[in-house]
Amino acid sequence: MENEKPQFTNDLIHETSPYLLQHAHNPVDWKAWNDQSLEKAARENKLLIISVGYSACHWCHVMEHESFEDPEVAKVMNADFVNIKVDREERPDIDQVYMNAVQVMTGTGGWPMNIVALPDGRPVWGGTYFRREQWINALKQLSVLYEQKPEQLQEYAGKLEEGLQKLQLIELPGEEQPFSRDIYPEILQQWKAEFDLENGGYKGAPKFMMPNNYKFLLRFGFQQQDEEIQNFTEKTLTKMAWGGVYDPVGGGFSRYSVDNRWHVPHFEKMLYDNAQLVSLYSKAYKIDQNNLYKSVIEKTLEFIQEELTAPDYAFYSALDADSLNEKGKSEEGAFYTWTKSELENLLQDDFKLFSAYFNINNYGKWEKDRYVLIRTKASAQIASEYNISEEKLQEKVKSWMRILKKHRENRKKPALDDKTLTSWNALMLSGYLDAYTALQDPQYLDKALKNANFIKTKQIASDGRLFHTYKNGKSSINAYLEDYAFTIEAFIKLHEITFEASWLMLARDLCEICIEDFTEDSPMFYFTSNKDRKLITRTLEIMDNVIPASNSVMAKNLFKLAALMEKPEYKKRAEKMLKSVYPQIKNHPGSYSNWLDLLLNFTHPFYEIAIAGENAKDININLQKRYLPNTLITGSTAKSSLPLLQHRFQDNQDRIYVCSEGKCDLPQTSVEKAINLIKHF
Repeated sequence: MENEKPQFTNDLIHETSPYLLQHAHNPVDWKAWNDQSLEKAARENKLLIISVGYSACHWCHVMEHESFEDPEVAKVMNADFVNIKVDREERPDIDQVYMNAVQVMTGTGGWPMNIVALPDGRPVWGGTYFRREQWINALKQLSVLYEQKPEQLQEYAGKLEEGLQKLQLIELPGEEQPFSRDIYPEILQQWKAEFDLENGGYKGAPKFMMPNNYKFLLRFGFQQQDEEIQNFTEKTLTKMAWGGVYDPVGGGFSRYSVDNRWHVPHFEKMLYDNAQLVSLYSKAYKIDQNNLYKSVIEKTLEFIQEELTAPDYAFYSALDADSLNEKGKSEEGAFYTWTKSELENLLQDDFKLFSAYFNINNYGKWEKDRYVLIRTKASAQIASEYNISEEKLQEKVKSWMRILKKHRENRKKPALDDKTLTSWNALMLSGYLDAYTALQDPQYLDKALKNANFIKTKQIASDGRLFHTYKNGKSSINAYLEDYAFTIEAFIKLHEITFEASWLMLARDLCEICIEDFTEDSPMFYFTSNKDRKLITRTLEIMDNVIPASNSVMAKNLFKLAALMEKPEYKKRAEKMLKSVYPQIKNHPGSYSNWLDLLLNFTHPFYEIAIAGENAKDININLQKRYLPNTLITGSTAKSSLPLLQHRFQDNQDRIYVCSEGKCDLPQTSVEKAINLIKHF
């Protein structure tokens, strides 16, 4: 007699998220997060398992293979729990709520994240990755406890919920402190203690790139002429570009390095990292036209075009860390690493020079017999040591990369997460715009405009509100604050470059929706709309992380729109938001770097530049290629009703107005004269 097969249903087969589809054939009775799943838990009085991850997450794959593909584990999960799988990128609201809970319960966080909750969604236990036996034992104990002493779990859930609610309280200081330049020496002294002066970035490992931190430091070092900050920022950008965390063969950056010298990456490539790093290197390039930065920008955008751009000019989300090796087995980094013999065969007589350039030696060795390419010397130094010109060396490097890329195309590529997220698309849109202003390549502006029109036509609903996701021609999920914040930021930037008023009007309209849907009795904005189903807490995203906090981005948007649209109430709100976090900045400057960037606008000179005339766009191109971090630019080639441009257009005259705090200097006729009016200190 044949053994009976276990009966289960897995609803994920009906989803579009690549991460959820990865789990669609597990023996676990997975459900998606929706009303039906939550009502089932309440109706059957069963504990919830809420398992959160994302498609490019290596340890998510490991736990799936060890536990979720295992029939014995599935039997335990299916018997006593309602099991819900969540794509953290598709539902960042759920991820935030339960990540806060895990951090309160365990002191740490990460992915995969696994929570056990009461039928009403209140968490009672959780953590990140669990080995198979740990997972089974914990679930069995929780099941027994819920059956025999449910009041204990109810009591704990109540206390945890109360603690989570307190985390969301943001109050203005009793006595409002005036913004002062005196804060910078104190916080920078503290911040500098964390700097890795040898390798760049922060001390220790793993090393995340934190582009927003370096955008602020780049600006502060430039405006204050702080050589120590300037040198540290330059070293960090150089070391990241030299490190294995950057892919010199195909372009683009991995998410972070597991070591302290940027050598061995956690190999997944995320759209949001690469978008922000293109912006960062573009801003840095404007300062000193460093050819290394130019190469990073160009190759990273090649990667975006080849691997993460959809036919409709939407951007996909990520490439996986894992891929199949030569034996057909899934392995982290298999697509990106090299053996010495492989490189010798491919590069022939050039191998010796190549190995010096990319450290095919003990320094560059990863594990077993595999190497991750890493540089330690400037091209000029290598050229000198091998007695060839730097130009000849650069030609060879380009030739090597073509050879390796062609060979690598025969390998099995990492899996693609082909969903589109509005927030990340807006970040990439800003990246293309920053690259355009730095390198003046019209292709970059063209791609930016195509993506902006994708957002405008596909991701804005008939009522003017944004969608969060797009997949298979369908827009879905009511947008979160991050979607609005980054889209508004990108549309303002698009106006600054094209002078098209329509992008500015769209930014203003989206801002008004934010005020209507995401605020209550605080100057801050909630992460979720008041039109969404309520979770156990409604989170406020305040601290800047790998991606800046949606509230800090919104505060900067309000500051800019206040000037561009003559809305002083916007600036007042931005100031209140900044004052709400001002006391915390001193203790954790790295977690408030985007707020610090806004603070510079209040403590140092800030200018609005208005260009009026038939040649305004040509003048703007010349202005935009300069690094002018304390400016906002608008303009028109005809008469305009925009506040900063009213009554300023005259036929046959090009004029540049430099304004600050409501006052404008006499109009200038040359870019250089206008720039001379801009002070940084």
